[in-house]
Amino acid sequence: MLLFVSSVKLVAEIALLALAGQFLLALLAGARRERNFFYRLLQILTNPFVRGVRLITPRVVLDRHIPLAAFVLLAMVWAIATLVKINLCLQVGVEHCK
Repeated sequence: MLLFVSSVKLVAEIALLALAGQFLLALLAGARRERNFFYRLLQILTNPFVRGVRLITPRVVLDRHIPLAAFVLLAMVWAIATLVKINLCLQVGVEHCK
């Protein structure tokens, strides 16, 4: 169980950092961001999460807000996984959670 929770937390961390990096790079690159190699790489990494959020959100939500919704949802998943991991580590002993 601890391995599963740690894996979920790790995937959420990677996706959160990729979304944050994509946002910062979009600010720096401006209108030419679609031609930037690193922006497109981050877009490929975050695409499954953004598409998943698009599937669960109503059509009223604008497409440009979906990455922000994905970030918020992933932040919630990360926080829950962190709390569950802390709880599991306290149950089995901190020595086993390194």
